[in-house]
Amino acid sequence: MRILITGGTGFVGRWATAALAAAGHDVYVTSRNFLSMQGCEVIVCDLLRPEGLDVAFARARPEVVLHLAWYVEHGKFWDAVENLDWSAATIRLVSAAEKWGVRRIVCAGTCMEYDLSEGGACNEATTAIRPLSLYAVSKDSIRRIVGKFAADSGMEFVWARLFFLFGPNEHPNRLVSSIVASLLSGRPAKMTSGSQIRDFSDVRDTGEALAALALSKVTGAINIASGQPLRIRDFAEEIRVAAGNVGELRFGALPDRPNEPAAIVADVTRLRDEVGFRPIRTIRERLSETIEWWQGELDLQLKVHMRATYAVSK
Repeated sequence: MRILITGGTGFVGRWATAALAAAGHDVYVTSRNFLSMQGCEVIVCDLLRPEGLDVAFARARPEVVLHLAWYVEHGKFWDAVENLDWSAATIRLVSAAEKWGVRRIVCAGTCMEYDLSEGGACNEATTAIRPLSLYAVSKDSIRRIVGKFAADSGMEFVWARLFFLFGPNEHPNRLVSSIVASLLSGRPAKMTSGSQIRDFSDVRDTGEALAALALSKVTGAINIASGQPLRIRDFAEEIRVAAGNVGELRFGALPDRPNEPAAIVADVTRLRDEVGFRPIRTIRERLSETIEWWQGELDLQLKVHMRATYAVSK
């Protein structure tokens, strides 16, 4: 199968790309810069420019599109104007996909589209939609527009709502990476009260779930998550155990965010029963792998620093 992936070099996309390439499909990945990715072809183009779409579709001629690209700079994306740019780019992408005969398109949404004041597990069919940030509103608007267009044109459409992720290459200021880096570096990990309940998934499992979804016949909204409610305080303790009981967790050192939902957890019935996806490793195993990756990164940074210091001293 010929598959075009946008955002295939990113935090999530690289794992979906790897899974689809390993399964033997012809995978094409868009990127603004040239780079090498094993098992797939990288198409250099800018999706924010209309001519970039022509380049991508003419080269890939895909049957399936997995659209993961969006503006997600940590701490800035929630209300950034770039959400408008990517909304427009996504509409152009879907229009081009229909013209090029794409039969199936999978787009990434967010759990923040849901009405999170209701409590309980978020269900694709029964939980109300009430996005609050510009990011979530933009995502939900795209879901509605593309869903209608796909239904009218006969294209299969899937909306994958992602929940909370961790894993290799995570931004260092996100929750899990910041805790791991602090513990491994001997600094106290400063946290809020940790009373919130969240649904965490390893990014590798999320990538594999997206790959399975791209190859399936399932349509509509699908939650991509573990389905396991974890109190952040307990999750942080799990991280510390996986790190070898090193360091210190300082709960309450940071204030809780006002109006933050008490619980955000997914109902993964559709993912499990219709897509047939189940992670092959437990969250504890994935935490251990993530900590090992971060230890390697910290060791590398130390070696680079020592070489630089030695070079200056000579």
